[in-house]
Amino acid sequence: MPDQLWITLNARLRPLDRGALYEDPLQTVLDVQVPGSCVTGGGTLMTADREPTCCDIDLDVEGDGPAVLELVTATLEKAGAPKGSTARLDEREPVTFGVTEGLAVYLNGTDLPDEVYATSDINDLVAALLDSLGAEGSMQSYWQGPRETALYLYGPSATRMGDLIAEVLARFPLAQRCRLVPLPLTLPS
Repeated sequence: MPDQLWITLNARLRPLDRGALYEDPLQTVLDVQVPGSCVTGGGTLMTADREPTCCDIDLDVEGDGPAVLELVTATLEKAGAPKGSTARLDEREPVTFGVTEGLAVYLNGTDLPDEVYATSDINDLVAALLDSLGAEGSMQSYWQGPRETALYLYGPSATRMGDLIAEVLARFPLAQRCRLVPLPLTLPS
């Protein structure tokens, strides 16, 4: 019977982004290095407004469970797993892992002049943010809520990312009245 490995990523991801960024690359590595081990499921914990707070990946593990645990956490860190993520093999104590910090840019979706929403393209803002971040960060996902849209940026330092994107946010009308929120370095309780 295979061991069970439960991963909780301290990442705010839509299910499709979780699959593309973490599950699919992880399964590719498992297929090559640990045949028979596989991703069996996943989920996303959401707030009442349906904003993601963290997500899970479940695996069946064949062979040497502790060695596979090391391979899985290393693979997820290479993909940019945030600090405060955990992995638990069967009933053992969870192992904490992760290499990035998160920064959410919450764009005001209701209080700007109508002209700003009508003439702005969020894709232009995202492209400018990513250009200003360079190798210091990436956007892993987003969320569109009832009053705000959040862009979830991850990189080595949330503070550094905030500094790098400040000029872009000041320049784009769509970023008026936005909020920058460093994401917690631990999982929600």
